[in-house]
Amino acid sequence: MGRAYQNRKDSMAKTANAKTKVYSKYGKEIYVVAKNGGSDPDGNLALRSLMDRAKKDQVPAHVIKNALDKAAGGGGEDYSPARYEGFGPGSCMVIVDCLTDNNNRTIMEVRNCFTKTNSKIGAQGSAAHMFDHLAVFVFDGDDDEAVLEALMMADVDVTDVEVEDGKVSVYAPHTEFYNVKTALQAEYEGIEFDVEDISWLPTTMTTLTGDDVVVFEKFMDMLNDCEDVQEVYHNAEFED
Repeated sequence: MGRAYQNRKDSMAKTANAKTKVYSKYGKEIYVVAKNGGSDPDGNLALRSLMDRAKKDQVPAHVIKNALDKAAGGGGEDYSPARYEGFGPGSCMVIVDCLTDNNNRTIMEVRNCFTKTNSKIGAQGSAAHMFDHLAVFVFDGDDDEAVLEALMMADVDVTDVEVEDGKVSVYAPHTEFYNVKTALQAEYEGIEFDVEDISWLPTTMTTLTGDDVVVFEKFMDMLNDCEDVQEVYHNAEFED
């Protein structure tokens, strides 16, 4: 499972847009989370976690502050989540998560990405059934049994714990995100997470070769260029 997660992150990194896209993504998400749950991170755990991730991704403080101020002001756009699923180049599975204030614009832009790369957008659930919706934590360590025991003692539901190259990866149902984080912080004082995320992880991978790789990279670039796209999950991997 660890490799599958890393493959997805690596392929996303290869096709990620400029920093301004990252800043825009975090600004929009922080605004939505703060507007829905309050702009005080001490009372809004989802906001606190999101702000921590934004800082790790080197999002400037003024971008975060502007989003919080906008949410506290009570005005601004009314964003809602939208999820699209389908089959990408080489028949890989794809999930596209968006935040939008105009559903017609968003579906048209996302559908265009599929159409222009000979991909096929599908019905809701057409791809998600091939993914697990999990909380993912990665941090320094080499004792998976001790980590698993600590989580079990804290009565946390855990899917898997792995160790690879001096890193511990913890996977749990997405609903257990805050329970896992709290338990790990209580057990390991000063712990720093390389990854703390809620993600869709594929249960099987699809290997792309030849022209499919080129088209897939174009597909990812097009999706990342869409203003409303927040995250793209897929099960594509490439031959070494």
